[in-house]
Amino acid sequence: MSGVGPGRVTGSSSAVAFARARPAVSLLLVIGLAFSVASCRSDGNGEKLGERIIPLGQPVPKGGGAYRIGDPYQVAGVWHYPREDPTYDRVGTASWYGELFHGRRTANGEIYDMDRLSAAHPTLPLPVYVQVTNLANNRAIVVRVNDRGPYANDRIIDLSRRSAELLGFRNNGTASVRVRYLRRAPINGDDSFERRYAANQSWTRVAANDPPRRSAQDPPAVGSVPAPRSPPVAVTAQGGAPPAGLRVQAGSFKSKANADRARTDLVGLAPVEVAPIEVGGETFFRVRVGPFRGETEAAAALARVTQAGYAGARVVAN
Repeated sequence: MSGVGPGRVTGSSSAVAFARARPAVSLLLVIGLAFSVASCRSDGNGEKLGERIIPLGQPVPKGGGAYRIGDPYQVAGVWHYPREDPTYDRVGTASWYGELFHGRRTANGEIYDMDRLSAAHPTLPLPVYVQVTNLANNRAIVVRVNDRGPYANDRIIDLSRRSAELLGFRNNGTASVRVRYLRRAPINGDDSFERRYAANQSWTRVAANDPPRRSAQDPPAVGSVPAPRSPPVAVTAQGGAPPAGLRVQAGSFKSKANADRARTDLVGLAPVEVAPIEVGGETFFRVRVGPFRGETEAAAALARVTQAGYAGARVVAN
């Protein structure tokens, strides 16, 4: 169905189309088809899963999609009308989606990465940039809208897991937000703009004071799937003893400006620590990403850091 991509689509219209095309088919067969389609859905949003293209723990390529608006489409009896809307500025409820959709196609043909700053929206063109502000704590980020959804409980946007972490509502599941259209996003998937925006926010430097993350024993957040390999939410402020765990060291820089530039490049991947160290009587600024909870997670992060341009990056113990 046009307007809704293979990653987060509804299948409810399939049974109706089948019935119209084959009027002689018995009612029981039509009902059975509708039930089987509904059983493929991932949750109550009227969506079903596409094939997982990239396995969990492997780097997800950027871009690879197309610019799309799409035709009007129906989900759970509600019609949605995709269109260009540069004046879009709304307040409503945001939710987030994570591991269940990770590595699968989005509505414009890209591959969803729960660790990047992205989002799903029912009607905005794909891909575009929007600014999302959590009205409870006034945190704001820019995300790349490259998917369709959400379709439940009057929510206006579905954010990636990393976006929900930075906005401070991952544990709550939903938040009251303001969503404002900015402009079209590049087709090649370049995410430097949204990462720079997040890195330049004053609250990212004190985000280490956020409440502890959800434990494995806690119930899952609304609209989410518990993720066993979640990196910590905060961008680590300079100074202080960092928590234990494996990290990816992007490099050590003589110039503080270069270290800060690396932090800006990498902040969208995971928490980033910039720390001064003494080497041979000189001060260098070491940039480390993490911590990560195991070797698999650290190896995946190393691949991302290397992909960002830091060829000498390596995994280190704290």
